[in-house]
Amino acid sequence: MNLAAAVTGEPGAEQRRAIAKTITLLESTRADHRAQADALLTALLPYSGKSLRLGISGVPGVGKSTFIEALGLFLIARGHRVAVLAVDPSSSISGGSILGDKTRMERLSMDERAYIRPSPSSGTLGGVAEKTREAMLVCEAAGYDIVIVETVGVGQSETAVAGMTDMYVLMQLPNAGDDLQAIKKGVMELADLVVINKSDLDHAAATRAQAHISSSLRLHGMHGHAHDEAVWHPLVMQLSALKGDGLDQFWAAVSRFQQLQAGNGSFASKRQQQSLAWMWERIQAGLKQQFSDAPPVRAALSTITERVLQGQLAPSTAARELLTKFSGDKPS
Repeated sequence: MNLAAAVTGEPGAEQRRAIAKTITLLESTRADHRAQADALLTALLPYSGKSLRLGISGVPGVGKSTFIEALGLFLIARGHRVAVLAVDPSSSISGGSILGDKTRMERLSMDERAYIRPSPSSGTLGGVAEKTREAMLVCEAAGYDIVIVETVGVGQSETAVAGMTDMYVLMQLPNAGDDLQAIKKGVMELADLVVINKSDLDHAAATRAQAHISSSLRLHGMHGHAHDEAVWHPLVMQLSALKGDGLDQFWAAVSRFQQLQAGNGSFASKRQQQSLAWMWERIQAGLKQQFSDAPPVRAALSTITERVLQGQLAPSTAARELLTKFSGDKPS
C-alpha cells in the first residue's frame, strides 16, 4: 500500500506509521525527498481541510501542555479525533530539540484517537516549525477533525500561528502582569479567545485579569461591530486545566465561533487568504535560498559584506550589486 492510501485509510497502527513517515518525508531537506513530498501532498490535498484548526499560545509555564491534554481527552470522549502539532524550542547551540511534549501529555499520547507530533522550531518565525502547515494537512487527510498547534511562547513573531489556524487562543496567568505588554506586542489583538489558566490558584486575581483584558479587548478590537451578533467578539474566560474546570465553557465558545465564522463567510475567506500567504512565504524562502546558493553571489558575498562593514559601500548599493550577480543582468 502506498503512503497516501495508508494515510487516508482506516485508523490504526498502519495509519499512524504512515502519518509519521509522511511528516518525516516532509521535514527532509533533500531534493529527491522534497519531490516525493510534493507529489504526496497533492494526493492528500482533496482529503484535507475538513478539521478545525486551533492555535494555542502563551508564555512558558502558563500550562499549555496540561490544557491541551485535558482538552484532547475531553474531545476524544465526545467522539473527536485529535492531532497535536507541538513545536518545541530548538537549541541555539546544538540545533537539537527538547521534544518533551509526549512526556508532558502522557495520557493523551497513549490514546489511539490522538496523534501527537513534536517537531523542532529550527529558529523559524514565531517558533512555528516550517513544515507545520504541511503536517496539518496530513493529519486532516488522516481524519483528525481537531488539529491543535502549540507554539513555543509569546512574542511579536508568535503571530505566525494566527496565519495558519482558524482560531487563535492565547493563554494567560492570573498574576502574570503581562497583559498590557501582550497588547503592546500586538498578540492580544489577534486572539479570538483569551484563557486565564490556573484560575483555581488565585480566583480574585484571575477575575481582575479577566476584567482588565476584557476591557482592553473592547478598546482595541470593536471597530464599530459592538452590536453585530453575526460577528465574533473575542472572549476572556477562566479555567483550570489541571482540574478540568471550564472545559465545557471553552468548547462551547469554540463551537459558537466556528458556527459564526462559517455562517458569515469568514471561515472560508480566511483559509483562502492563508493559503495564498503560505504560497508567497515559501516563494520568498525559496528565492532567498537560491540567492544564497548562487555561485556568483557566494563568490562576491564576503568581499561585499566586508566593504559594507567598513563603510565603503552603501547597503542599498551592495544589495543591488549582489542581485545583479544573481540575475546575471548587466547593471543599467
